[in-house]
Amino acid sequence: MLRIAIVDDHQIVRAGFRELISDELGFAIAFEASSGEEALEALSGQACDVLLLDLSLPGKSGIDVLRTVRQRYPQTRVLVLSGFPEERYALSMIRNGASGYLCKDCEPAELLAAVHTVHRGGRYLSPRTAQLLADEMLGSAAGSPHESLSEREMQVFVRLAKGASVSAIAEALSLSVKTVSTYRSRLLEKLEVSSNAELAAYAVRNGLIME
Repeated sequence: MLRIAIVDDHQIVRAGFRELISDELGFAIAFEASSGEEALEALSGQACDVLLLDLSLPGKSGIDVLRTVRQRYPQTRVLVLSGFPEERYALSMIRNGASGYLCKDCEPAELLAAVHTVHRGGRYLSPRTAQLLADEMLGSAAGSPHESLSEREMQVFVRLAKGASVSAIAEALSLSVKTVSTYRSRLLEKLEVSSNAELAAYAVRNGLIME
């Protein structure tokens, strides 16, 4: 039996995925969670094979959950299911350990195929993500500056863009204030902005956070 966990803060989305998975022979729901904290707590007592993970979660973000799962539960495959199009996050999430990335409006058959693929140890790339990866490899992609950020840089970036202070970010990510300040300086340089307000504007403009 293939055990699947669903992590999404919208009940109606979880219900839709639950119905789809329950109808599939050989699939079982390991657990559901509406936040990153709930997901990690559930994982500590309930193993799962594939984690369906939203990026926009209250508290710990999907990026945080991906990082923790990769470190603590390497046997669990993470399939990111996001409302953001592939251009925004797909390559970054794949680079940082996700086994696949799909938009939530994908066809049910594509989702099931993705689950089977990542459970077998493969990476699932949608046609659009595959094209983005090919363009990058061939050097033909224009590429936005944020696409080159590391996982940790992205974590700090999203928090700064949402208005969190350097000290709050340091506490949340178990880093020193000096380290977070260094990440902030690096982000300003890489994204070619000069303030937190411009970081936030960049994030909104590129669909990385909601207004």
